[in-house]
Amino acid sequence: MSDFAEPDVSELDLESDLAFEVELFKGYAGRRLKAAIALVTLWVITALLHSVAWGHGLGLLFAGLLSIQALRVMFAKPLAVPQQLPSSQTDDSVQLTAQELSEWPYVSLLVAAKNEERVIGKLIESLLHIDYPAARYDLWIIDDYSTDQTPQILDDLARRYPRLQVVHRGPEAVGGKSGALNLVWPKTQADILAVFDADAHVPGDLLRHVVPLFDPALGYAKVGAVQVRKAIANVRTNFWTRGQKAEMALDSYMQERRIAVGGIGELRGNGQFVRRSALAQCGGWNEETITDDLDLTIQLHLQQWDIGLLFTPAVEEEGVTSALSLWHQRNRWAEGGFQRYLDYWRQLAQNRLGWRKSIDMASFWVIQYMMPAVALPDVAIALARHRLPIFGPVTALTVAMSGIGMFTTLRRAEQTSIFSAAIQTVRGTLYMLHWVLVIATMAMRISVRPKRLKWVKTIHGDS
Repeated sequence: MSDFAEPDVSELDLESDLAFEVELFKGYAGRRLKAAIALVTLWVITALLHSVAWGHGLGLLFAGLLSIQALRVMFAKPLAVPQQLPSSQTDDSVQLTAQELSEWPYVSLLVAAKNEERVIGKLIESLLHIDYPAARYDLWIIDDYSTDQTPQILDDLARRYPRLQVVHRGPEAVGGKSGALNLVWPKTQADILAVFDADAHVPGDLLRHVVPLFDPALGYAKVGAVQVRKAIANVRTNFWTRGQKAEMALDSYMQERRIAVGGIGELRGNGQFVRRSALAQCGGWNEETITDDLDLTIQLHLQQWDIGLLFTPAVEEEGVTSALSLWHQRNRWAEGGFQRYLDYWRQLAQNRLGWRKSIDMASFWVIQYMMPAVALPDVAIALARHRLPIFGPVTALTVAMSGIGMFTTLRRAEQTSIFSAAIQTVRGTLYMLHWVLVIATMAMRISVRPKRLKWVKTIHGDS
């Protein structure tokens, strides 16, 4: 492999007009006010469109314009990936020289763990035996003030494995997962930092597939991060885990093709790899957000980095197994995703991303956030006036894209039959309807209630 050289490259009270200006236009402040303004604006526009004769025509025109971007995405060919690095687990007669070893990028694996006694030991054992030169990677586990047996398990493993670095955080620690990661990454010597959740199932050859995607000599000088496709480990448990499987398939389909047309690649937390210089340029992970991965996504793109996606192999994780757990988790994801538009609206409005990424991000904001947010008033007014919803064509376009994406990726990832993929797609489409309720209620809730930043962990089993 070529030399791995880095390329150059709270809520405020409204007491006066000045306070209003500060809250609306400065940093992370004023999220509640900005959310309220955005929601009311969308509702007013929806009502106005219903009140004029040409409202439905404008809705059709809007859907037509959006379909142009949708077709570009759906017909895009996923980018080719480079050949994986050779295995480091050779026989004793073939040893890597010091020079050869120095050409392998140094990777630091980071895991922030809180009360993970059921799964943390298994993850550490797998990460310490991956197929990558032992001298070119290390493992850091941050115990975020666990109250179960996690600290003792980590300390026992650290005594057995010198390459395992364990850092304990106390009750005074702040910043959630972002704060835990920020405590450690400056101490590493990594060229690339990888982040995994405690319940991750990591393929042994994963690093050999991911690392070439950062090599400037192979044309990846602008890649600041790579997200590995996520899959569900406990997919057979029930309807909810099977639905999450289809959801992950849809997400990877959209990501691959959005990247292929020059759009936005996004990080998903578990299985994310970040170039050290890119992370430093962003100032580390943002401790003022509830979804560190989505926030870092925007920061990287604003700094003119790209984010890639590795389709194979995938990183598996446990899907939540109950409707209540799914509701809480998806509400956090939805709020964090919407939050970044509120935090970075000025930079986005100034086209700091460039036209291709700005158009892509705006298009998917419409699908992911605008449509669920206006669904209630749109349908209510349509029923009252005995007319069709204004945004019905956009909804139909969204459902069609979702179905095609699920079906295509399920067939590709599993090599399953057309019938099986079709059944899973129908089930996945029904499952995805929960996002309408999640987004709609989230948009209203954050407009009236302040959010207390905290790490709300998902309870993991030992599957």
